[in-house]
Amino acid sequence: MNRTTLSLIAGTTALAAVTGFAVLSAPDASGGTTAKAPAQLPVQRTSLLCPQPSTSDLAETAYTSFTPVTEATGGKGSAELVAAGGESTDSDQGDKGTKGDKAKAVKPVVEVKEPGKPVTGSTDGGDAPALIGTAEGKFAPGWTVQETTEVAAGTGRGLLGVNCGAPDTEFWFPGASTAAGRTDYVHLVNPDDSAAVVDIELYGKDGALKSTVGDGITVKPRAAEPVLLSTLATAKEADLTVHVSVRSGRVAASVQALDDKLGGDWLAAAADPAGSLVLPGIPKDATSVTLVAFTPGETDADLKLRLASPNGPITPAGNETLHVKAGMTASADLGDITRGEEGSLFLTPTDRSVPVVAALRVVRGKGDNQETAFIPATRPVGARATVADNRAKGTTLALTAPTGAAKVKVTASAGSSTGEATTKTFTIKAGTTRNIDMPAPNGLKGTYALTVEPISGGPVYASRILESKLDTVPAFTIQTLPDDRGTVAVPEAEQDLSILQK
Repeated sequence: MNRTTLSLIAGTTALAAVTGFAVLSAPDASGGTTAKAPAQLPVQRTSLLCPQPSTSDLAETAYTSFTPVTEATGGKGSAELVAAGGESTDSDQGDKGTKGDKAKAVKPVVEVKEPGKPVTGSTDGGDAPALIGTAEGKFAPGWTVQETTEVAAGTGRGLLGVNCGAPDTEFWFPGASTAAGRTDYVHLVNPDDSAAVVDIELYGKDGALKSTVGDGITVKPRAAEPVLLSTLATAKEADLTVHVSVRSGRVAASVQALDDKLGGDWLAAAADPAGSLVLPGIPKDATSVTLVAFTPGETDADLKLRLASPNGPITPAGNETLHVKAGMTASADLGDITRGEEGSLFLTPTDRSVPVVAALRVVRGKGDNQETAFIPATRPVGARATVADNRAKGTTLALTAPTGAAKVKVTASAGSSTGEATTKTFTIKAGTTRNIDMPAPNGLKGTYALTVEPISGGPVYASRILESKLDTVPAFTIQTLPDDRGTVAVPEAEQDLSILQK
């Protein structure tokens, strides 16, 4: 065989080693090929990283790990979370209500036993580490982990929740702050065996904040690094956009926003810059909503604001549009925009499309009994999305369909201790937001997961509100539900290899 034939076979063999199969595509009579469309196959390995939950001695943190059932995944696999920078140790497991000793509590391990059923773990105090997680085989597609922390008093008191994130090389966080009374950290977690080098840039209302401290931050192998924003710049800015970019390696990143009076929560990374954005699931009893937006390019953006109410889209009076200057953070006080009804915010260009990132800061309560959460712009649910750590009381799932009506299947999983899975189907009208009435699993003990799968119609966006009572404070946290990316496109082709022998 000639050199070209050998190279073709070598390339095919390499592809087979990666995907598990590869078949060549033969040219047809017209000189084209008979290549088939890529097949969607379940991913075989997933990484998730959880930030250090709190430095408060009053913190109580729960971890909930869940993998939805996915077809064609085989019978083997594992999913486990271990402490960053340390050895795997035991922790309080399940819903038995027992407490481990100090050494066990600071290094929890949560291991999924079977797809379709959540597993929980817990830790107390302010010395719990960040966690590094890996799922393989049948546990990898759609694997999700929720970190939920209650802090009874002090700066940032309230309910703080975050979906543990996948490692990446770039993150945007509109909605951070260095204002008086705010203590915000960027938490970086490195899952790899080599150091990562990260740059952090801050953008306020007048542009980039002067700082060299945020350049070249080293995150040690399999370790975490919290970075206090006020150490990166001296300016006091109420609304900041944080840009995290990785020079080498990869990290997971999230912002912990703590307020002396308004509680605190995690600010997850916003969806990648885009001309149109969706921020789903504003609570119906929100007393204050602030939109923070930023455009990273060199062109100003003009955005039209629409609130998707249960009855259709509404243009908020006095906040019809928002002008975002290039390289500068803009904000808009939307007040009590929902006026007693659930809603989602749609951002679309008024003229030319300019990529932007955005997030909402949401406040519930009044006076000394206020609490804060964040809603970043998010990707659509796509094929499937899941959120863990749902409870019999205090769970609200919000769905919105910006462009067309959609039919959606929602599954409440089995409980982490007991409880049977339940599935219902809902229709979301175009341009509306609906808080769905999804019953908890029958006989529920412990927590459960919610999985959303669109069946037909236009794109769907979702978020989950989790509430609890801390004395008189209406503590809550909000997590968005982007596509879980549980499958990957793998090229598939066919050919009669006998032509290579000529």
